[in-house]
Amino acid sequence: MDTILELSDAPEPEAEHIISDALNAFNDGVVGYADRRPLNVLARDPETGAIIGGIHGRTSLGMLFINLVFVPERLRGSGMGTRMMRMAEDEALRRGCKSGVLMTISFQAPDFYQRLGWRTFGQVDCDPPGTSRVFLSKTLSSAAQTVAT
Repeated sequence: MDTILELSDAPEPEAEHIISDALNAFNDGVVGYADRRPLNVLARDPETGAIIGGIHGRTSLGMLFINLVFVPERLRGSGMGTRMMRMAEDEALRRGCKSGVLMTISFQAPDFYQRLGWRTFGQVDCDPPGTSRVFLSKTLSSAAQTVAT
């Protein structure tokens, strides 16, 4: 009997966990240990405590992965983004990470990350026309030393 393949834009809720757990088990078997951990830096409203922005990522096998970064418009240019990135990088260093990777979109914040010492290693065109996905990496060291002033 052949395996059934299904394409969906709304997978069953446990699908990501099943796939992730299986891949993680494979990786752990190859390297002999499991060190993956979520890493979040949350920006909260001082009055309500509600999350208004932050960083969502993870660390694994000596690398920081930044998945999502959002700074509310009213806080842009205030140093909030730099402080959040510094916190994430410092925690990654504490966890033994040597490098980091992230992806942004050309109309988002590639210049911001480059000012913080991240280097573009790839770019892929996407929509709308004239837009691209920008891939950046950074060799981690003390964040205080790597943030451009």
